[in-house]
Amino acid sequence: MDMKQMVKQAQQFQQRLTEMQGELAGKQVSASVGGGMVSATVNGRHELVSLIIDKEVVDPADTQMLQDLVVSAVNEAMRKAQAMIEAEMAKITGGIKIPGMF
Repeated sequence: MDMKQMVKQAQQFQQRLTEMQGELAGKQVSASVGGGMVSATVNGRHELVSLIIDKEVVDPADTQMLQDLVVSAVNEAMRKAQAMIEAEMAKITGGIKIPGMF
């Protein structure tokens, strides 16, 4: 493979990667914990876009439980977002994991 062809392939890969990043920004994943008492939604940019807390879980005498539920919901949503990103990346890379990519 000559250098021109390699550069062309690299440019095509970069273009597909940029397109995918734009698409992922519009995709969202959600996770619920505590039997649905706390739900978090994250987009493909790992941004928290929604946090829903059931009023029944809000107990001023036990804020630690609410904090733990929020952390758990957000972390699970982030894990789901990462899995979604990895699945989309596999489509572009043919399943090859490239270190440092997402």
